[in-house]
Amino acid sequence: MDLAYLRAHPAHLPTFLTHQRIRETPVAGGHICAAARLTLDDGHSIFTKSWPERADQPSPEGFFASEAAGLRWLREAGAVGVPEVIVALPDLLALDWLEPGEPTPTAAERFGRELAGLHRAGPPAFGATWPGFVGALPQDNTVDDRQWSTWFAERRLVPYLRRSVDGGALEGADAALVEQVIGRIGEFGGDEPPARIHGDLWPGNVLWGADGRVWLVDPAAHGGHRETDLAQLALFGGIPHLDRVLAAYRETWPLPDGWRARVPLHQLHLLLVHTALFGASYRDAVVQAAGAALGGFERATVDR
Repeated sequence: MDLAYLRAHPAHLPTFLTHQRIRETPVAGGHICAAARLTLDDGHSIFTKSWPERADQPSPEGFFASEAAGLRWLREAGAVGVPEVIVALPDLLALDWLEPGEPTPTAAERFGRELAGLHRAGPPAFGATWPGFVGALPQDNTVDDRQWSTWFAERRLVPYLRRSVDGGALEGADAALVEQVIGRIGEFGGDEPPARIHGDLWPGNVLWGADGRVWLVDPAAHGGHRETDLAQLALFGGIPHLDRVLAAYRETWPLPDGWRARVPLHQLHLLLVHTALFGASYRDAVVQAAGAALGGFERATVDR
């Protein structure tokens, strides 16, 4: 099997893998899927993601189709590095192989400019035309033309707060603090038209390529707020050269007043996803983000 054959017959890939007709090398993946590098007969490599065979449950319906739709949607903007989808099957996704490289200031600045270009290619409304996932959890992508703050509260904060409380990761006082943020979200400012965003842009989903370019992987893509992507880049230690990324972004497309104070608010979505998925080990991060969001809002209000 070579790349041309695979493009013409993508549904044949599982058969070739079952009969060990392709060299397969496991690679480090995320917390959800199994990942591998496949070497084809013509020397091309591709990256595959599949649902682990030993998982307690099968992959959620539409899981890989959702990721493929998001990757194609981000890629069609022609703004930032996004791998091509080569095969999209119910239990398997195959993409371009991206050779990893080292983070550099030059690549970071290019990424900042390209990310601004991606965000500018926004859709007419929040959400997306395909069912969403973030990690292994469903994400409500219902197309919504209301203002951002209302949409973000109802579609991105409340569902994962409920899951986190129901799963025991957050207790009453924790939930009450997050609910304060949700109840006051309209006061934080920053409402903007929808941007074309990655939606799960923590540092692990940013790949620094050997070609000197940054590539985006594992999206939860949708029409959202551009500050969400930027805030997520700072999570869990932040990406290398984040200051260069932000400076280049802001030179290309300036951010509205108060954006720094809203960083914890935008991070709260992904942190709540983590408590919903992985439990109480992320409780402190949620509480800190909610407290910082309220504190930043109060300081910004005083400064006005």
